[in-house]
Amino acid sequence: MSGTPTAVVVAAALTDGGSLLLAQRTRPPELAGRWELPGGKVEPGESEEEALARELREELGVECAIGAALRGDVDLPGGLVLRAYRAVLVSGTPAALEHSALRWVGADALPTMDLVDADRLWLPELQDILLTSPGRSSGPS
Repeated sequence: MSGTPTAVVVAAALTDGGSLLLAQRTRPPELAGRWELPGGKVEPGESEEEALARELREELGVECAIGAALRGDVDLPGGLVLRAYRAVLVSGTPAALEHSALRWVGADALPTMDLVDADRLWLPELQDILLTSPGRSSGPS
């Protein structure tokens, strides 16, 4: 496989105040019912940030601002690499368009969720992000 660029899959650590959005997988069968950070594959000609913004539009029906990458990449089967980025909601309300459910979770609940193995690398960093985020606002930000 030399000479073939590594394909990148991007995921969003989408936060709102002290909560992180998780999406429940519908497939493949071995991952169905488990929770993940939403995202998808980077298509040719897209930057990772553009791909993540597009995936969040397609999967959740929202517009998001993409921020810094989380620490560490995860090697996936098939020569793929998973990379997560911080994201914040710009407009829209997340809807489970390609997942069976969505759930906002806080730092305390996050470790109790049945996360896909690939996303577990970021648990400590995600908890830190949630614990240092300002609380949810009841009005427009």
